[in-house]
Parts: sequence; C-alpha cells; structure tokens
Amino acid sequence: MQHAALIVIDMQQGMAAPAAGQRNNPGAEDNIARLLDGWRAAGAPVVHVRHISRTPGSPFWPGQPGAEFQPRFAPLAAAHVVEKNVPDCFIHTGLERWLHVRGISRLVMVGVSTNNSVEASARTAGNLGFATQVVADATFAFAKRDFAGHARSADEVHWMALANLDGEYAQVVQTEALLSNLLAGVRSSCAPDQNPIVAS
Repeated sequence: MQHAALIVIDMQQGMAAPAAGQRNNPGAEDNIARLLDGWRAAGAPVVHVRHISRTPGSPFWPGQPGAEFQPRFAPLAAAHVVEKNVPDCFIHTGLERWLHVRGISRLVMVGVSTNNSVEASARTAGNLGFATQVVADATFAFAKRDFAGHARSADEVHWMALANLDGEYAQVVQTEALLSNLLAGVRSSCAPDQNPIVAS
C-alpha cells in the first residue's frame, strides 16, 4: 500500500492575522509542521492548498500578503500546489485527476478552518472514494454564531465539524498516531517484500 498524500489546507498569512478571529488549537501549527517534516523525510507526496479569493478587498485577493503561504509552510519544489476559489479544494482545481494519475488513494488532511475548507474538502474526498483522514490536533477553527444566533466557541465549532466527518466521510485521527505509523512505514520499506503504510 502506497504512501498517503498529506494535504495542507490554507496555511496562509491571512489565517494568522488577528482579524481572522478567536480560534482554538494553538498547537495546530506545530503539529502541522511535524507532519510536514515527517512526510518530506519519508519522500511521501505533499499537496499545499491555498485560497485565492474572487472578492475584491479580501485578504486572500491575489497579490495581497494574506494570500501568501506562511513561511513555515511554504511548499518545496517537489510539492504540488493547488489554488482554489471556493472552500473545497477539489472544485475546479484538477486535484482529483492529479491524485489518480499518481495512484494515490489515501489522503491525510490538515489546516484551516476545520468547519470550512477542511470539512468541505474531506466530504468531497470521501464521496470520491479516497480513504481520508483528518487530523484533529493539526486543524483549527474560529468562533462564530450558529444559525439561531447563539455564540459558539472555536472549540465547539471545531469538534462539531469533526463529528460531522468522522465515520461518514473520513476518519478523525491525532498527530502522534500518524507519526508513529509513518515511522513504522519507513522502517518496513527497508525490509524485503514489504510495502510502507503511512496511515491506517
């Protein structure tokens, strides 16, 4: 079984600005960086996704600093970069074809925000038949009001989004478990007649 592709969603400078709002998971960036380092060391495929807004004045409008990748998550030359205009990274991007051409059927999703681009992308990935995992402690969300007008904390938004996904469109996992499986996969790839498994 081949390596899973790590999908790093919308880790752009605009997401780190104070105007983005109250958020949860302050350690998410560290976990994303750990997973990114692990994937790179294993030579496994990495896809960087960034949102390019079609709304003038948006911090994600082309050419604005907010649209640029955070330096910590800037793609390397070997990485695939996807630019999207809607939350779902599969819509009008060619990502599905890129994955199929390379025989990639397993995806691990990290980034922001849990209830928006991550959830939308994971739903489509699951519906398209990809074995998809979303890393709970390597994603984060922002506080918002629900449709009834009740204030919901960033944690509440985050955990409900993950509850919507788990067991239906994806499996929700933690960073440590993925890193352990990644290391085991690298070790097994050094043994004869065995294939590496990145995620289970």
